[in-house]
Amino acid sequence: MQTYLKNPFSEAASTSVPLGRVVAVVSQKGGAGKTTVAMQLGGGFHARGASVLLVDLDPQESAFRWAESAPLLDSDLQLDVRKMSGLELIKHVGELQREADYVVLDTPPSIYHPSTLAALAVAHLALIPAVPSPTDLWSTLAVERLILNRMEHSHRLHGCILPNRVQNTALATDVLELLHEFTLPILDAMLCQRNAYAQSAVIGGSVFQLGSGAEAAQKEVRKLVAAVLKQLGEN
Repeated sequence: MQTYLKNPFSEAASTSVPLGRVVAVVSQKGGAGKTTVAMQLGGGFHARGASVLLVDLDPQESAFRWAESAPLLDSDLQLDVRKMSGLELIKHVGELQREADYVVLDTPPSIYHPSTLAALAVAHLALIPAVPSPTDLWSTLAVERLILNRMEHSHRLHGCILPNRVQNTALATDVLELLHEFTLPILDAMLCQRNAYAQSAVIGGSVFQLGSGAEAAQKEVRKLVAAVLKQLGEN
């Protein structure tokens, strides 16, 4: 028996305060680069001058620990990451939306986790990082099925797939072609396998704090943000 969480947007929509958009980054297994995508997306929104909050719903607290690596006195590096449970998210999502233009949710690596289901109950967009390998492709199929199922019960939720950790190999090219057979749209953006993303975790920020040496990664993230905004109907 499936349980569908009540979407709290109906109550929040009655207020006159503009509400931020909610993006959930969702994957079925570890290694898809979910936290990296969430943190870079947050950094990309910030680089555009938007206010952003990141919510860490994963019990492993990867996003929260990432942000904690930032030097305490360097406000330019610090991303606002808050630890929450799924129930706390459902209760407070309206408050989060009133605080920021964008709320990015880093979910547990399981489509059946209550916090993942809570994220999908409140999100405008579910973003699925897909590593171009056969095993990750199978995992992405499972996530897509869940997103499509939830979309049937929500007029607000949309989903899309982001090729992530892409390497310049023949296998990756073949798998990327297979992604276009999925039902959900493939973003016109990708994040490649780059050292800059790992380096940004060390400093607790995003690739936009790494200077000209991370220019290629910065370009990828800008393109990701533009593609996400297009999915949200804002670009």
